[in-house]
Amino acid sequence: MKHPVAADLLRYLRLATPLALLLTAACATTNAPPPSGPKVTDLEIRGTDQVREGAIKDRILTTATPFWGFWPFGGPSYFDANAWQADLRRIERYYQAQGFYQAKVTHAEVKPAGDDKVAIDISVQEGEPTRISEIQVTGLDTLPEDVREEHRKYVLDGLPLREGDIFKEESWEEAKVRVQERLRELAYAEAEVDGEVRVDVDTRQAVVELRTRPGIRYRFGNTFVATDANPQVPPRRIIEQVTGALKKGDWYSETALANAQARVFRMGVFGAVKVNRGAPDRESGTVPVVVDVREAPFRSVRLGGGLGVDAARQEVRAVGEWTHRNFGGGLRRFTVRGRLGYAFIPNVLNFNKDGPVFDVTAEYEQPRFLFRDLRAQNSLSVEKGLEQAYDFWGGRLQTGVIWQPHPDFSIFPSYNLQVYRLSGRVSADSRVPPIVLGCGEGQAQCNVALSFLELAFTWDRRDDVIEPRDGYYISLSVQKGGGTPLMGDFNYVRLLPDLRVYRSFGEDKRFILAAKVRAGTLNPAGGSQSSIVTRFFSGGGTFMRGFNGQRLSPLAALQRTADVDGDGNPDVVQDAEWDTVPVGGNSLFETSVEMRYQFTESLMVAAFYDTGLVGIEDFSHANRPKLFGPQHYHAVGMGLRYLTVVGPVRLDIARRLNIGGGLPVSTPGYIYPEAGGCFGIGSRWRPTGPTTPSGAFAGAPDGLCALHLSIGEAF
Repeated sequence: MKHPVAADLLRYLRLATPLALLLTAACATTNAPPPSGPKVTDLEIRGTDQVREGAIKDRILTTATPFWGFWPFGGPSYFDANAWQADLRRIERYYQAQGFYQAKVTHAEVKPAGDDKVAIDISVQEGEPTRISEIQVTGLDTLPEDVREEHRKYVLDGLPLREGDIFKEESWEEAKVRVQERLRELAYAEAEVDGEVRVDVDTRQAVVELRTRPGIRYRFGNTFVATDANPQVPPRRIIEQVTGALKKGDWYSETALANAQARVFRMGVFGAVKVNRGAPDRESGTVPVVVDVREAPFRSVRLGGGLGVDAARQEVRAVGEWTHRNFGGGLRRFTVRGRLGYAFIPNVLNFNKDGPVFDVTAEYEQPRFLFRDLRAQNSLSVEKGLEQAYDFWGGRLQTGVIWQPHPDFSIFPSYNLQVYRLSGRVSADSRVPPIVLGCGEGQAQCNVALSFLELAFTWDRRDDVIEPRDGYYISLSVQKGGGTPLMGDFNYVRLLPDLRVYRSFGEDKRFILAAKVRAGTLNPAGGSQSSIVTRFFSGGGTFMRGFNGQRLSPLAALQRTADVDGDGNPDVVQDAEWDTVPVGGNSLFETSVEMRYQFTESLMVAAFYDTGLVGIEDFSHANRPKLFGPQHYHAVGMGLRYLTVVGPVRLDIARRLNIGGGLPVSTPGYIYPEAGGCFGIGSRWRPTGPTTPSGAFAGAPDGLCALHLSIGEAF
């Protein structure tokens, strides 16, 4: 179970070293004597009509002190006369690289701005840009006649240079690299590309000449492996993985080399992998493949600890993992991982319940199960947990096979058996009704057995798993539980698709647009009850951020009772707000759109718009929840990321829009609060307030704002 503000800041000991280095560097920076020059308070460049001012500032050494210029995010910027003179030349040179060969700095003034402070004012005269009048491409006429037109079109399609465009040196260099890459992708392994640009400064026209030398077309030859002395991994196993991406006699392709390298690295036993081409044999027209690998230790231990902090739950934990990557030979992997902690609900200062929590998992993986791209995976887990609505003991068994024909694509069919001992304890004197958990009436505790088949598909084309900037991620989980012959206590079908898309923009790709859609439906057979351990929850740092962890969910309320009339029997008290706990739903729909901007090497800001819905009934039910209906909630927010070697430390604050009504509460007699406020400010409750979800503010009874702190991007 993930908790939104939970962050294993020291997840493994290996992460402690870079964090310590960061702190040491920060301390060293703090203690170092400041430069002797005055502090730069302002830097303004005038006359930048066709070239962005920010782009110029990014390429000079002299900078103004930003408002965030304090430890550990940076510091004051100081004026250096030598660097300043070089910066004036850099400005003109940058303009030339952008096609403005007549640009010049017409005014540069360093003005006093107080005690030991200066402000800098620059004026530039850009002039007219130089445009491309003609593009000449030579050398492609040597391509084989039968593929000449096809290959020529592929090589030249969509180049960043077009007649009439402003000539930019960056586009020119990119065009040469792209043409060479495309020729080599077409099996011209020795292709070279260069050229020249003739610029007429007076007429402001440029003639671009792109010279190509494709050479001959090659096929892949033999594969050779370079490894450590006395290797434990047989070279034939490495070659077997390489042949999954390329075969002897295939046309040469650098993409195939990259895929082969990914397949070898995915074996999980090498600390370094490099798949390169050897020296081409022009007589035979073949290129050998050279695989250079270095084996990593086959046994490893990782230890760490962390804190989980949330408005509804706080936890301290220790984590550990032991892995043997050649267990019994044959590159079989055996892993034992565990977590031991102590949890307080809702918080350590005022908790309704507390206690130890743990989970231990043993996992065994057999590579090359039946054939090369299939591996068998079996795992066994034991856990004890505390949630807001219940406590549990549990055990999970999973056995299946993973077919991964491509490094980015996998299919994982598995059989799963999960057994839980559930207790509806919310506090020492409060429990949720057993039927809410999926247990029979009148049971203080119950045992739940889930027996189901699962088929999971994953297609992951993100450029980086921790900090994605480009690409996409698609997954689908399909579960079929109970029935003949699976048995189990619940007969159901559960679907959970997930789509994420990322796109970066700008010259330096500082803008990142990220979007996510996730949906789910849990369909119990014959309208029967579902179990709380299979239902959907949302809210938190990685889900709908307008709610705290798991708080976007149908709720159960805990009646407040007291002996009001003195007859010795508890009576329901309506003049005090009842506590609520999330109990999950059978339908889920989440979307998120986030714009991220990295304005320094270490800092990134984000603005996001999240929506979320968790309904009582599944999407096939007649009373299914409606998208953009009263239980579909919306939130906007801002975030700050501090980029580290272990991923971004992320702080998000979100506010729900007051669109819709209150969360569904199943307990009769529940009275909704009148106003939610933010973090307890502005919230009101009175016994004469709204009594129905439609009469309450959006997302009642939870406040309208939520704060999340974690490591890693939201998605």
